[in-house]
Amino acid sequence: MNSWSGGEMLAVAAARLVRDDDAVLVGLGLPQVAVALARRTHAPNARLLLELGVFDPRPAGEAMGIADPRMWTGSRAYGGMLDVLGYMLQGGLISLGVLGALQVDRYGSINSSLVIEADGRRRRFRGSGGGNDVASSAGRVLVVVRHESRKFKAAVDFVTSPGRRVAGSTRAAVGLGTVGTTAVVTDRALIEITDDGAVLAAVHPGEDVDRVIEDTPMPLLLPNGEPTVNPSPSVEELELIRGSLDPLGWYTT
Repeated sequence: MNSWSGGEMLAVAAARLVRDDDAVLVGLGLPQVAVALARRTHAPNARLLLELGVFDPRPAGEAMGIADPRMWTGSRAYGGMLDVLGYMLQGGLISLGVLGALQVDRYGSINSSLVIEADGRRRRFRGSGGGNDVASSAGRVLVVVRHESRKFKAAVDFVTSPGRRVAGSTRAAVGLGTVGTTAVVTDRALIEITDDGAVLAAVHPGEDVDRVIEDTPMPLLLPNGEPTVNPSPSVEELELIRGSLDPLGWYTT
């Protein structure tokens, strides 16, 4: 049995995709934990921004939302939404956006607005917030979700935030100049998103490739050869998550 939780593996796998020179726009929860972990390990020069207008905070531990001052600990500066979503994001200065999703499809489009149930009922949710802005304008986008079958669709029920293709059109065709979603990280696998669709690039330790494919109800391509197996979390990574980044286990349990 693994000595870590699925949420911890998700946070670690996502953190490893953050580069040392990234300027990252991130929301609350697992995205926050992943980016904070990257900065405490291999990417100390990555810079974190919150859409509320907070520049380069050093949060340690859980916060109730991005408006919780505990999330702003150690910030270099405080501005406003226009500074982050306008000057920084629209100005092309954000290299990475890390987003959650209610649903995600094979081209990395995100739904956080509306789900159509099997009986035709429609359930509405909170919607975009700044997610559409991030997905549209960040240099690249990383989506983090729990690996539940209901979260994966060949095409999402509602496109809240665009991926690599939108309704069959390329991003360039709809006026978007950035790459879009490059990967979906779950607590079971790493799915790379390409212009040709989703590729099951790697599974996490202890996972069976066939079972992961079975539990991912959207078209999945396979790389040449079998998907690789991601490295297990290190002792250092687990100590950081459990000791300071998510000590109460709100997001990684």
